[in-house]
Amino acid sequence: MAIVPMLSLLIALPLVGAVLLLLIRNREGERDRFVHWVALGISIVEFVGTLWLWTGFDPRSADFQFVERVDWIPSFGIQYALGVDGISLFLVVLTGFLTPLALLCSWESVHKKVKEFCFFMLVLESAMIGVFLSLDMFLFYVFWDAMLIPMYFLIGVWGYDRRIYAAVKFILYTMAGSVLMLVAILGLAYTHAVATGGSYSFSYEALLQITVPHHLQFWFFLAFALAFAIKVPLFPFHTWLPDAHVEAPTAGSVILAGVLLKMGTYGLLRFAFPLFPDAAAYFAPYLATLAVIGIVYGALVSMVQPDMKKLVAYSSVSHLGFVVLGLCAMNVQGLQGSVYQMLSHGVSTGGLFLIVGMLSDRRHTRLISEFGGLKHVMPKLVAAFFVITLSSIGLPGLNGFVGEFLILLGAFRWDPRFATVAATGVILSAVYMLWMFQRVNYGDVTNPKNKGLKDLSVRERWVITPIIAMAIVMGVAPSVFLNPMRPAIDRVVARMAEAQPARMVRAAGASQKGVGPIFSKTERTGPTPISHAPFSGR
Repeated sequence: MAIVPMLSLLIALPLVGAVLLLLIRNREGERDRFVHWVALGISIVEFVGTLWLWTGFDPRSADFQFVERVDWIPSFGIQYALGVDGISLFLVVLTGFLTPLALLCSWESVHKKVKEFCFFMLVLESAMIGVFLSLDMFLFYVFWDAMLIPMYFLIGVWGYDRRIYAAVKFILYTMAGSVLMLVAILGLAYTHAVATGGSYSFSYEALLQITVPHHLQFWFFLAFALAFAIKVPLFPFHTWLPDAHVEAPTAGSVILAGVLLKMGTYGLLRFAFPLFPDAAAYFAPYLATLAVIGIVYGALVSMVQPDMKKLVAYSSVSHLGFVVLGLCAMNVQGLQGSVYQMLSHGVSTGGLFLIVGMLSDRRHTRLISEFGGLKHVMPKLVAAFFVITLSSIGLPGLNGFVGEFLILLGAFRWDPRFATVAATGVILSAVYMLWMFQRVNYGDVTNPKNKGLKDLSVRERWVITPIIAMAIVMGVAPSVFLNPMRPAIDRVVARMAEAQPARMVRAAGASQKGVGPIFSKTERTGPTPISHAPFSGR
């Protein structure tokens, strides 16, 4: 166990802060501003803590670091086990980065039950960080479900007109997936007991050591993949997302898009693929097919949206399709691109929701037709809007380009057909984003309600400037992020190569048909076992 329980501190700090907020007397909102400051201060300290974690992280190691392990329910092998590697490190930093921005953006838009709002935001942050740091499947499930509750209240209490409908839909969808995942987790623990002579374990590392029978891999993978696909959201499990995004307050949309959606892709990469490599290989083409459908579908539906927030929501379906496609490629480029795209999407889409929220706060509408010519009255906001739009469509030099390029490269090495279809999504994203930007910001100011709009306030500059700075840093210096995650990515690729021989057999067969092998000789660090029977999927 680490001398300083750094990871536990990162989980506990927002939770303790949330409890402290409840102790502040705020009858009829007379101390709302003080509550805001306290919550913001706690979230900033938390962000500094995540940066501290980054500075202490050894980028050359593929192992979990800062590991904390304490027996929780020993009779069932359940532990309070935490650790961080190159995959989870930056998702923790992203959570710490976006939470204070989300809190700061809500100062002028959240006026009722401010203390409760800040309380749920901090509880949500604690649960999200717990998800990324858990090394015990039971603990992971606890944090996974715990984060649903504050998000449910954020949508249902502080959302817009159809907030109850959106909140209930969100909780029903995600809970349905969670239950399936819980059944699979219990099945895994039982499989561990059978394999070890009666010793139950929920430890992620221990479960990696057992060989799950093929027929069980099929069902376990389906349960995990469905839970994570709903959370991504992967087409056709995405229908809860537009409602949740549109009805959530701006802060909720930022966290939902920036962090919560990454839980699904993180779960696929961390658990579903390494734990069930042969089933993952079997289902990868099917998942990739859904991913590319989502890329094109999300882009086409975005084009016809009259509501800016709904447009950005559907663009997430498209962008996260890229992430799933990169995972399915199961090579270094694809996986590294997927993790990078998770971070990039959090920055870009979080920024877009912040901009839309600023416009909505001023005009109380998000309809594109209500705007036009904003560059004449709000030049600073439009400039920020422009940079974030370019980052979202993947302009070289900004954050979006790196992830999409690596994903397409990895997908092309796996199966050029998926890469070709997915590449159309890059073009379509430029069309719908730039068209929306042009309609909102260019031309004459024809609506008199827009003539008196105020430009960015000082507070809003503090909100949007870090987003722009991060988009530029990630675009011009991607190695800062790519290098520390590489050892962990290599470990996952090696795991896939070593543990699922059927994939090797199929890859060799595909190569003979003109489709390149999934793993190159340099990437495949393990032996090439071919003695197991090919995975039948039944």
